[in-house]
Amino acid sequence: MSEAAPPLFPVFLDLRGKIVLVVGGGAVAKRKVASLIEAGAEVWVGAPEFDESFEELALARRIRIIEGSFEPAWLDDKAIWLVIAATDLRDVNEQVAHAATARRIWVNVVDDIELTAFHMPARVERGPLQIAISSGGAAPMLARHVRETLETQFDDAYGALAQLFQALRSQIRGAFPDLTRRRAFFDACLQGEALHLLRSGDAPAARAAILALVSAQQTLTPVGRVALVGAGPGDAGLLTLRALRLLNLADVILSDQLVSKEVLALARRDADVIFVGKKGGAHCTPQEEIHQQMLAHARAGKLVVRLKGGDPFVFGRGGEELQFLKAHGVAFEVVPGITAAIACAAYSGIPLTHRDYAQSVRFVTAHCKLSLDTLDWHALAQERQTLAVYMGVSSIAIFQAQLLAHGRDASTPFAIVENGSRKNQRVITGRLGSLAEVSARAQVQSPSLLLLGEVTQLAHELNWFGLAEQLL
Repeated sequence: MSEAAPPLFPVFLDLRGKIVLVVGGGAVAKRKVASLIEAGAEVWVGAPEFDESFEELALARRIRIIEGSFEPAWLDDKAIWLVIAATDLRDVNEQVAHAATARRIWVNVVDDIELTAFHMPARVERGPLQIAISSGGAAPMLARHVRETLETQFDDAYGALAQLFQALRSQIRGAFPDLTRRRAFFDACLQGEALHLLRSGDAPAARAAILALVSAQQTLTPVGRVALVGAGPGDAGLLTLRALRLLNLADVILSDQLVSKEVLALARRDADVIFVGKKGGAHCTPQEEIHQQMLAHARAGKLVVRLKGGDPFVFGRGGEELQFLKAHGVAFEVVPGITAAIACAAYSGIPLTHRDYAQSVRFVTAHCKLSLDTLDWHALAQERQTLAVYMGVSSIAIFQAQLLAHGRDASTPFAIVENGSRKNQRVITGRLGSLAEVSARAQVQSPSLLLLGEVTQLAHELNWFGLAEQLL
C-alpha cells in the first residue's frame, strides 16, 4: 500500500490585478473563469475555439483571449501567477501541467489529482467570510456535500457581521489589545443581539449593539476560569459538543499525555498546549505542579482547559483538582467524557452488563501496588459480574494471581483492549489462567484496559470496530 499523501496546506490568495491563464474554452473553463473574475484576477483564456460567452467577456474587456492550440510559450510571460488546465484532452492538460511546473507556476488540472499542484475548493461565501472545503481532489462530491451542509448553517447575516467587524476593526483592536479579552468580546457579539438584528435588516442597530459591547467590556478585567474536560478514550468523534466548544475557546490546555492527537487537533490553533501527566511510566508531572499551573493561568485571566483522557471523575483526580480550585476561589466547570471502560467495551463488542452473563460491573484501577493492596479481592473474584480494570501492564500478573487465589475460575474469559476506539485498536482475548502469559506474548502497551468476566466472550461474536483478526 502506498503511503498516504500529506494534507494540503490551505491558503486564500489575493488575485486582484494578477494574471491567471485558463487553458480551455468549454463549460468547465467557463466556471473557472467566472470565479477568477469575481476574485479580481486578470484572466487570459487560451483555446482553439470558445463558447460564445467567452467572446462576450472579451468584448467587455473582462478577459483576454488567446486563440489556438496550447503552446508552452504561452507561459513565458513572467507576469502569470497561476494556470488552470480545463480542457477535456488529457494530453493537452499534461502539456500545460509540465510546462507550468518547469516554470515554477502553480497549476490546477481539473479532475486530475496527479497533475494538480493546487486545488480550487468548494466554497461558502458570506461577504468577507469565506469557508473553503477540499478533499484534496479525492472526493469532490463529498466536499460539495459538506459545502451544502454549511450553506444551511451560515446565513447572509454572518457576511454582514463580518463586514461590520471589518469596518470597526481599528476600534475593536484599540479597545481590546489583549487577545484573551478580544476573544471574549467576539464571543459576546456572537451570543448577543447583533446577528438577530442583521437578520431583521437593521444594520445600524447591529452596529450600535457591537459598539455598546466595546464600551461595556473596555472597563472589564478578564476573569479566568478552569474547565475539567473529558477527552474520551481517543476517538475525537466521541467528544461532547461542550468539550469541542471549550477546546475552540481555550487559551491554555493542560493535557494528559494519553489524549489523542485527533482530539488535540480540534483545539484552537493559537492555544498554549502544555502536556502534563504520564504515559507508560514515563516522566510524571507532580499533581501539585498541575494545580499551580491551573491557578497561575486562571489568575492571569485565561480560560484553562484541563484535558483528561476518558472522564475527569473516573480515576482522573478530577475531584482533587476541583477541591484545589475551590479552595483558591477559581471558577470551574466539569465536562464529562466517555470513560475508557465504556468506550473500550463498546468498540470491542462487549456489553458491560448482560442478563445472561453479568448483572453488575466494577471499575477498578491496578496502576500501582498501593492501589492493588486496597482492593477487595474476595468481592472482585465473584462470578456474574464484569471487571473493568484500568491497568498498569506491569501489574497484570499480580492481578491474575490474586483473582485465582480468591476463587475466580481460571477459565474465566478476558479481553485486553489496547488503544481503545482509536484506529490502531487491538483486542487480545483469552482465559484468566493464561492472562499474564498472553499479555506478555502480545506485548501489550499503554493505554490498555482489561475487561474480565463471562460477558467478554461476546467479543468474538459482536466485534464491529477494526479487523476481526485482532481477536487472538
